[in-house]
Amino acid sequence: MSAVLVTGADLAPQALDLLAGYEMVYAGKTPTEEDVGALCKAHNPVAIIVRYGKVTAQMMDAAPALKVIAKHGTGTDTIDKVAAKARGIEVVAAVGANAAAVAEQSLALMLACAKSVVQLDRRMHAGHWDKATHKSLELGGRTVGLIGLGAIGQRFAKMADAMGMHVIGFDPYDKDVPGYIKVVDLETIWRDSDVISLHCPLTDDNRGVVNAAALAKCKRGVIIVNTARGGLIDEQALLVAIESGQVAGAGLDSFAVEPLVADHPFRKQDRIVMSPHIGGVTSDAYVNMGVGAASNLLAVLARG
Repeated sequence: MSAVLVTGADLAPQALDLLAGYEMVYAGKTPTEEDVGALCKAHNPVAIIVRYGKVTAQMMDAAPALKVIAKHGTGTDTIDKVAAKARGIEVVAAVGANAAAVAEQSLALMLACAKSVVQLDRRMHAGHWDKATHKSLELGGRTVGLIGLGAIGQRFAKMADAMGMHVIGFDPYDKDVPGYIKVVDLETIWRDSDVISLHCPLTDDNRGVVNAAALAKCKRGVIIVNTARGGLIDEQALLVAIESGQVAGAGLDSFAVEPLVADHPFRKQDRIVMSPHIGGVTSDAYVNMGVGAASNLLAVLARG
């Protein structure tokens, strides 16, 4: 029986039903590159479903039967796609499977920043009552700039539009954009946005796109939201901009190095609201991503 390796500890039952004809091999909740490489060598899988960690050229070479690498989600930056292409291995993603979940997390982080939800909660628990001194930011009528207009970006845009925000967006690839998004260039995103939200994959071209130069072009008091990939932001530049007041706050679900290291300076900055890269982790998205990954790999294997 051919094997399918999952770089995680489990897969949705609905996805397992689709893969009933395959031996399922699991790498565990926190697989190391050595763990995955050893399992590739031991089981020679025809497919890998990527939940956590990286898939490297060495892993591919340890599994000569490998034909397809299926991402349990949308971001494929943890897969060495150049190596896969050179070996004739197809890389596929479950595009849109977690769009609703991630868009909702983006909305939650934006609101948390604008309304000081976390800070006020801490103050209330400490016995304070800041009604006379605190003012929140009203988002209706303000401009949100999106970088990335795929399934997640468009879903978030629809919610922002429903709140009465002006939605502008930049995406060099997406052409089919609904009318409530005004497509602009990147310079306009920096100049005009009250909130900037990232919804694009991480590539060599956009790594560190939110950097010191970009932040200096923004309105003073801009809010930055990132539920995409941590590498899109120069974290030191963001920290400096928050400390100076150029950036009012940030809502972050992804980071350059994950898990976040113990002494990371973001941990000490109250105006950064953080979640541990769980934007796409809901019960519904878990099923959708698993079924999407399973369906995608089966389609590739069916082509021989």
